[in-house]
Amino acid sequence: MDHKPLSTRESWLALEAHYQNIRNTHLRDLFRADPMRGERMACEAAGLYLDYSKNRITAETMHLLLALAEECGLRERIEAMFRGDKINITENRAVLHTALRARRDQHIYVDGADVVSEVHAVLECMSAFSSRVRQGDWKGYTGKRIRNIVNIGIGGSDLGPVMAYEALRHYSDPALIFRFVSNVDGTDLSEAVRGLQADETLFIVSSKTFTTLETMTNAHSARQWLLRSLHDEAAIARHFVAVSTNEAEVRRFGIDSANMFGFWDWVGGRYSMDSAIGLSTMLAVGPDNFQAMLSGFHAMDEHFRTALFDRNLPVILGLLAVWYADFFGSQTVAVLPYDQYLKRFPAYLQQLAMESNGKHIALDGSIVDYPTGAIYWGEPGTNGQHSFYQLIHQGTRLIPCDFLGFFNTLNPLDNHHNLLMANVFAQAEALAFGKSADDVRKEGTPEWLVPHRTFEGNRPSNVILADRLTPETLGKLVALYEHSVFTQGVIWDIDSFDQWGVELGKVLAQRIVPELANPEVTLTHDSSTNTLIHLYNTRHSTH
Repeated sequence: MDHKPLSTRESWLALEAHYQNIRNTHLRDLFRADPMRGERMACEAAGLYLDYSKNRITAETMHLLLALAEECGLRERIEAMFRGDKINITENRAVLHTALRARRDQHIYVDGADVVSEVHAVLECMSAFSSRVRQGDWKGYTGKRIRNIVNIGIGGSDLGPVMAYEALRHYSDPALIFRFVSNVDGTDLSEAVRGLQADETLFIVSSKTFTTLETMTNAHSARQWLLRSLHDEAAIARHFVAVSTNEAEVRRFGIDSANMFGFWDWVGGRYSMDSAIGLSTMLAVGPDNFQAMLSGFHAMDEHFRTALFDRNLPVILGLLAVWYADFFGSQTVAVLPYDQYLKRFPAYLQQLAMESNGKHIALDGSIVDYPTGAIYWGEPGTNGQHSFYQLIHQGTRLIPCDFLGFFNTLNPLDNHHNLLMANVFAQAEALAFGKSADDVRKEGTPEWLVPHRTFEGNRPSNVILADRLTPETLGKLVALYEHSVFTQGVIWDIDSFDQWGVELGKVLAQRIVPELANPEVTLTHDSSTNTLIHLYNTRHSTH
């Protein structure tokens, strides 16, 4: 693809003109003009059903968005990613999370090495280890079986495992307790180990370099906690395993390198939950369910790679996200899972979407002149309805919504699921069509109250449905959003796979740490930072 600025492309200019023509068109009118719209603007693939009819689009909108995808070279970029080209240009790396769930008989080469065989070798080691722990064959230092598993990581090494554990809790071994530590705030680790017996606890330390400040600070404190009970350095090897590539540091910590599970530079942290980073997930649900999750990922990968764009779920979602961010000026996307197990899914998507596409520099180094990277947020339904839906329905901001629901529940209880799903359909309907002032008056509402009870509608949403929440379904949902985010990044002509914005604050924090330990040091920051550090040193207690 040439690096012609996006805002000068023919299809982009056509979309700008088209937006001016339809920006005030109401969804009521669109549905009235096309009684079959709800069936026509829907797509089912890989076990997921997407209804995108309640978006502020026409057939022409989709035609122009698809033309934009073609002009931006989306097909070529998809092929480049899947074959292992180094599309992460600022770090000169391949982007191959799709290889983590590739079939054993596939072959993908990076720098001459078949990465698929390497992936399956690690999966086999993970499976063998997980089976030993789950069956009670892996014993702690005192000979007791492991009953508690604490995952220590941060970013993708935490958000993915936490989300997956909560999402698949129905399938988790009830004999095992799982806890997750990410925050360098000592409260996080203290609460995670509260009530646990050291000789029954296994720690998973997830850090590619085994030098990540927050993760290793927590890991060393966990090590001290364990030794306060077991009093022998030899115990470390029975109660700690590592997900890392730095064998020297892993050994120095006291972990047997045989219990080090590796991954690769071509796996970004936020794309790593199906790599060895998912060891806690496999321990929870077992190797077979983990493999089912990988199969779900793979099914969506193949759909994204092969389906025509007008029937391609991730492409449709990604193009709609661009439509709202760049033409309607929407700044956020609400992801609203109507399943309590998916309560951490919006938080997971925050990193996936915002770390990937929170960029203002195009691939050629120029500054973009269009919005990128919407803010993703949300809570499970129906909780959010009694929290922030007021703003979505009647506020001044346009917030596109993704509603996630399931035809069947894992926990049938009286009429609960029907009530839950009725809310999915009702909320999408209410957002789209609203309630006119005339409708409010017909209810006998006093005139002074009519404006307050009127819903303008015309608020866009997607509804995504699946049969039930299984490990396979979870893999499909995560891959759906991974590829939607990639689609957006291709259109915006940015590198969705680096994250330089994470670095500066961490570097500055390293500079400040010794200044907090030594109040006598001369401070050379700005006046605000100097004052804050001085105030902290004056009032901080070392006891």
